[in-house]
Amino acid sequence: MKLTDSIIKAAKPKDKRYNLADGKGLALWVQPDGQKFWRFRYYFNDKEKMLSLGGYPAITLAAARQEHAGFKELLAQGIDPSDNRKEQKRQQTMAATNSFESIARLWWNHWKHDKTERHANYTIRRMKADIFPVIGHKPINEVTTAQLIAMVRKVESRGALDIAKRVLTMCGQVMRYAVAHGLAERNPAADIKPSDVLKPANKTNYTRLNEKELPELLRKIDGYEGQPLTRFALQLMALTFVRTSELIGARWDEIDLDKKQWRIPAERMKMKSPHIVPLSDQTIAVLTEIKNLAADETLLFPSERRDGKSMSNNTILYALYRLGYHSRMTGHGFRGIASTILHEQGYNHDHIELQLAHTPRNAVSAAYNHALYLEPRARMMQDWADYLDGIKAGAAVLPFRAA
Repeated sequence: MKLTDSIIKAAKPKDKRYNLADGKGLALWVQPDGQKFWRFRYYFNDKEKMLSLGGYPAITLAAARQEHAGFKELLAQGIDPSDNRKEQKRQQTMAATNSFESIARLWWNHWKHDKTERHANYTIRRMKADIFPVIGHKPINEVTTAQLIAMVRKVESRGALDIAKRVLTMCGQVMRYAVAHGLAERNPAADIKPSDVLKPANKTNYTRLNEKELPELLRKIDGYEGQPLTRFALQLMALTFVRTSELIGARWDEIDLDKKQWRIPAERMKMKSPHIVPLSDQTIAVLTEIKNLAADETLLFPSERRDGKSMSNNTILYALYRLGYHSRMTGHGFRGIASTILHEQGYNHDHIELQLAHTPRNAVSAAYNHALYLEPRARMMQDWADYLDGIKAGAAVLPFRAA
């Protein structure tokens, strides 16, 4: 007799387990403790086997019969339901192992070795924030172009166009890694470019002042009433025109006051090649003042929290805000000003580009170029510092010595 819910509910436990048959191998086992479990007994290749379907009432009578029918269909096709279940579990495990997030983390560990710690940490944070919550759980082979488009447009919708572009680029890198290692069949990000799906950005140069506004800024920096280290950082930005990240991460073991050189290692440079900054007399004077503060034995610009980290990028930006240059000047702006003025004064383009660390990324040329033209670059940097002193003091904008 076929089972009904009434029969099942009325079944009471006994001293020993007993079975309630539903037919064709499907039965409900009633345990002495009152628990009830579905079992399917069948024969495959003349060997008796059994599968568990779960407990009642979590698995209802209707659900048990539906699963039972599926098993019978597999048997009719010559497939062992037990082996089929094991294969399904294996594929589920593989899907979890080959999820987009798991492969993305493999890619990140492979990719990060020649990147700065700051850049690598930013990348994994960006993925945790904008990628993993959306497609991280998906098997990498099931990620589609449409899903990528929807994800980056969601990022774009909050006004983060640049981040949206980076997110799409990261996904493309992960998918290429997966294809290269046999973990995915194709790269869905290869079908699109950011310009295909995202709104065009209004391109603007880094905000900076013009040459006529520079003297007033220099005087305001000298009169800055905030933390002394912040004032010194601003002064060095003007004198050396390195990138903000290169300045705030400066270490004392990079500075050689006797040789009048600041040697920044490749791992701290954007272009991944070492860089030499010749030190003018004015720059050495600022460095000496920083040294006298004894703020930190390792870092020139330690964080105020003294947590072993360096000053934040925003420290320089907010200091410029306090000086009245909100939306008018950034730390990067010093590089643009120096480049413009030095070119106008007739200095050699190659010397300027090398000093700005706009060097080729080819490893051989980069290793060679960083030390090129040190003597004329040192003269140029001293001339630049003298020029800043002159305009800061209110002198007329005088031409440099013979460039």
